[in-house]
Amino acid sequence: MQNAPGTAAGRTGGKWWPLVAVTLGNFLLLVDVTIVNTALPRIADGLHASFTSLQWVMDIYALALAALLMVAGSAADLFGRRRLYVAGLTLFALASLACGLAPDAGLLVAARAVQGVGAAAMFATNTPLLMAAYQGRDRGVAFGVWGGTSGAAAAIGPVLGGVLTEYANWRAIFLVNLPLTAVAVWLTLRSVRESHGDLARPGTDSVKGSPVARIDWPGAALFTACAGALTYGLMRGGERGWTERGTLVSLVGAGLALLVFVVVERRVRRPLLDLGLLRRPAFAVLMAAALLLQAAAFPYLTFVGLWVQNVLGLSPVQAGLAVTPMALTSLLVGALGGRHLQRMAPQLPVGIGLLLVGAGALLPYALLGAGSGWAALVPGLAVSGLGIGTAMPVLVSAALGAAPPQRAGMASGAVNTFRQLGYALGIALLGTVFADALHGLGPGASREAVGAGYVTGLTHIMLISGVVALVAGLLVLAVVRRGGVGADGADGGAGQAGGGERGTGTDGGADAAAARTGASARV
Repeated sequence: MQNAPGTAAGRTGGKWWPLVAVTLGNFLLLVDVTIVNTALPRIADGLHASFTSLQWVMDIYALALAALLMVAGSAADLFGRRRLYVAGLTLFALASLACGLAPDAGLLVAARAVQGVGAAAMFATNTPLLMAAYQGRDRGVAFGVWGGTSGAAAAIGPVLGGVLTEYANWRAIFLVNLPLTAVAVWLTLRSVRESHGDLARPGTDSVKGSPVARIDWPGAALFTACAGALTYGLMRGGERGWTERGTLVSLVGAGLALLVFVVVERRVRRPLLDLGLLRRPAFAVLMAAALLLQAAAFPYLTFVGLWVQNVLGLSPVQAGLAVTPMALTSLLVGALGGRHLQRMAPQLPVGIGLLLVGAGALLPYALLGAGSGWAALVPGLAVSGLGIGTAMPVLVSAALGAAPPQRAGMASGAVNTFRQLGYALGIALLGTVFADALHGLGPGASREAVGAGYVTGLTHIMLISGVVALVAGLLVLAVVRRGGVGADGADGGAGQAGGGERGTGTDGGADAAAARTGASARV
């Protein structure tokens, strides 16, 4: 790692200001994944938004974050982590302002996409900035606090969204970002020093001319096109039918983009993702687990929020509080058992955690009925929280253990990318199932019919979520083993992209430190 001499570090007193600057940005970007949940009914009323538009308000942020996370890391390595972090904060703030002022659903979705771009730049630079700022015991403390704020974001997001929506306006959930990002930018410029990664070193690339050529732009574009087309196809299929022309074009386009992505990644010198890693069974299964865990554990909360407000009549604050058992039990497990979980064979906490998430999703499937209240959700949410708190802190360290050391940064970037992609695809797919259950309920439908439709939709998506998590958990327990780096045979094509170049912007040592402290962002 290259650190610029004489940079901003130390301009303000106190060694913990860089930690405050980084964790504040991390908290903001993670809160904005879930803060919208409890505001969706008010957004629908205020902007006359359709159900599909509400899906996109949730989905496009996570999709942009997932699609650009790895390439943002490469850009940070090359142009400077602090510079890209500040740029991400600035873009995030401007997009938040646009969200808060959006006159219609289309502009809100567009602004949320830009917000996700800024979040990707912020997320990709968090870990290496902390690595550059702290050493020894201070580094462990820093990553512990950083991870704690990640978990807190999951707990606070729905409640904060409910408070702002109920006592101010739904637009306040976006506008509140403005003063906080301003503070984060000021602290970063005053206290965080600049650092670069391997891509910035002279002579590390055979490409002459612009250093921008060192980033895998074709791979980034193809990955973004594939993820976007697949998400759009899933939503359009649910709305207009799976044989409709636009749906088929989107899904076929996603498949073609994936095929070309594979071809490109096998040929470029510095790939966005070394496909050789996916030839390691343990690593491939952990990537699937990251995607499926996120898809099974969190997206259905969006539709729970609609049910408790539109059918049960809960206020936004009450709706936010109704889903907190999941986040609170997750935080409790992480706080009390994090160190013990890191000492276990990785397939156990990850696999058992997924099984618990599956069981937690299936409990509401068994308990919910037409006359049920929000309390029917509590047992399932609590059990799912136990699973999340068990699996999430170990997921990054397990992926690092299944990849060669020189691919640590790429492995960590891939885990976070697959997690956010799982959330985006989960919203799209489960939203399609939920909307199908509400199909045919016109404006004149009775309250009982609407309630029954919502419950049917919820039980269907919880059944899917539960089965997906159970299958993923069994797969992890069957395939992943301790010491998976050497167990899978080949070196995973580590040399394919030229030695130890990371291409993700997350320093391998930083990721290892984060994994050891259980500092894996939970949402």
